Amino acid sequence: MASSNSTNVVAASYEEQKIAMAKRCSHEGVVAGAKAAAVATVASAIPTLASVRMLPWARTNLNHTAQALIISTVAGAAYFIVADKTVLASARKNSFNAS
Repeated sequence: MASSNSTNVVAASYEEQKIAMAKRCSHEGVVAGAKAAAVATVASAIPTLASVRMLPWARTNLNHTAQALIISTVAGAAYFIVADKTVLASARKNSFNAS
């Protein structure tokens, strides 16, 4: 009976470690994605807004909604790409450390 109890404690501790590691990996991904989204927002807003002021084609064809859509699409794409890459890299690093 005691040996069964000790294996349950070890298994629970191992599961808790895995859950904590997964939370840490996802948190790292969220932080890295948010930073990338902020940089991408600035990097896409400057040329978008400048082109609307300087190019006649952009002035007539890109209203405020189109400008916001361009900027937010770039920011969203940057967030998801960087967050995904960060989570995968962190998980890969942790899987090599576990073995």
